[in-house]
Amino acid sequence: MSKKYKILVHLVFWIYMFNQSLYPFFISNYDQYFWKDTFFTFGLNILNFYIFYLVMPFLIRYRYKVISVFAGLAMLFIFAVLRYFIETVFWKGIMHTPEKDLLAKNAWLYMNARISIIYGVYAILIKFAIDWFETQKLKAELINQTQASELALLRSQVNPHFLFNTLNNIYSLVYKKSEDAPAAVMKLSAIMRYMLYDATTDQVALDKEIEYLQSFIELQKLRLKEPDFVSLEIKGAVNGHTIAPMLLIPFVENAFKHGSKTVSNPGIKINLFIEEEQIRFEVSNYHKANTILQKDDAGGIGLQNINRRLQLLYPNKHSLEIREDMDTYSIQLILENL
Repeated sequence: MSKKYKILVHLVFWIYMFNQSLYPFFISNYDQYFWKDTFFTFGLNILNFYIFYLVMPFLIRYRYKVISVFAGLAMLFIFAVLRYFIETVFWKGIMHTPEKDLLAKNAWLYMNARISIIYGVYAILIKFAIDWFETQKLKAELINQTQASELALLRSQVNPHFLFNTLNNIYSLVYKKSEDAPAAVMKLSAIMRYMLYDATTDQVALDKEIEYLQSFIELQKLRLKEPDFVSLEIKGAVNGHTIAPMLLIPFVENAFKHGSKTVSNPGIKINLFIEEEQIRFEVSNYHKANTILQKDDAGGIGLQNINRRLQLLYPNKHSLEIREDMDTYSIQLILENL
């Protein structure tokens, strides 16, 4: 809680308490000492409050709790007696109030003890309330920092994986002196630009993610014999939507990594349906027999990594459905409220 809000809490509390002390005035039930008594007592109450407000937290944190309790009770007793003597000096010595207008000694002591306890409790409650809000704020900041660090780690696991695969593909094209090598370098340039500049933010425009997806697919298709092996269909208005960077690529990469290349076209189907507050992303492929689909051979992304990113980035705003049968493997990812 910031300093100005702490001041505001204290200010509101004292306005309320001062208003309560004016109740006799509002109902026209007050005597000649009312205003002097109101302001003098209000000053003592402020002193009472802040002594407990400042001292009690130290007593509560003290390792010996029994001593803390007795110290707190002693504070209440001492301040009740102190109030009594301060009021005695004020009313008798300074104001020269007649004895008949003063409370009896026992009643006076009891009243001061009661007020000391009340304002001591108020002080402790307000102090604890402010500390609790500050603790919750710190916890929230810690959670955000932890999640940001975790997302950065997950993202760092994604980037090298794509880069290694892409460089291997380009190396193969250059080694074969393929005419497709310059186009592959341009695709790699687009991919690197996206990874270095766009993918470092929390959200990117959906059209940039799609451009990255298309560059990746085109780069992968360069090493395929069948040009129509991959089917990519995008429906809906792309503009105005954002998405977490590099969120869709892992599913496409896994389809290339684990998909069978000995099937009829298309071997990989990719569909992206864009609606006003939702996108649906579908990837399906024929898979190789006896293939572990959840994690690639190079220690890459894996479904556990993908699921964790989704939980952090889209809590309660996503669904991921994975289906597998004898020869096909498919996923459907839905992101809501975009």
